[in-house]
Amino acid sequence: MKTKFAMIAATLLLAVTLSACGSAAPVAQAAPAIAQPPQRTINVSGTGQVTIKPDIAYINIGVHTENASASDGVAQNNTNTQAVIAALKAAGVAVDDLQTTNFNIYPNNVTGPDGKTTSTTYVVDNTVSVKVRDLTKLGAVLDAAVKAGANNVNSIQFDLVDKSKALSDARAAAVKSAQTEAQELATAAGVTLGSIQTINYNENTPSPIFYAKAVGMGAADSSVPVSAGTLDISVNVSISYEIK
Repeated sequence: MKTKFAMIAATLLLAVTLSACGSAAPVAQAAPAIAQPPQRTINVSGTGQVTIKPDIAYINIGVHTENASASDGVAQNNTNTQAVIAALKAAGVAVDDLQTTNFNIYPNNVTGPDGKTTSTTYVVDNTVSVKVRDLTKLGAVLDAAVKAGANNVNSIQFDLVDKSKALSDARAAAVKSAQTEAQELATAAGVTLGSIQTINYNENTPSPIFYAKAVGMGAADSSVPVSAGTLDISVNVSISYEIK
């Protein structure tokens, strides 16, 4: 009787085990990754340039004096410099557009054949930086400065006070140039332009135009015409487009 009961229990246990194994869900396997084709792009570049007229001039006007006495040399130079500044103001230059940028005094020794100093003079240089905002008055400003005692003009620089609009116009022209080139290439290749992927650009803002002119003691030298010319502002862009 015990043997029969044991056989029945074993049969039931085996049935339960088989039932459990049959109801287990199969283990899911990850689908293999599908390689994406590389993105196709076209890279183009464009340049935009804007030519502008300067509207301001920067001038360094100097007074150079030499004297056997250092104190007398400084006094003489100060008198001449004050006269130049007064003439510049009278010519229409604003006080805020005048700035002393250099004052220098040094001995100039004259030596004889034996190398010994025979005489000494003291050189005094005083330089004033001037902004001329009305370029139509530039000639008059130079003339007034020289007549008042200025004997050195070591640079004239022309520039534009606000370049923001010129830069904006140059950027727009550069992008338009690049877009035109991209469309032409895409049409020729039989593809369609997609969205822009990247944009890189750089700006070329020129330094002020430099015009050097040494002015002598005579006022007639200052009557030489000075032309402001023009400035070229350029922007280069590189754009990458998706192509389909």
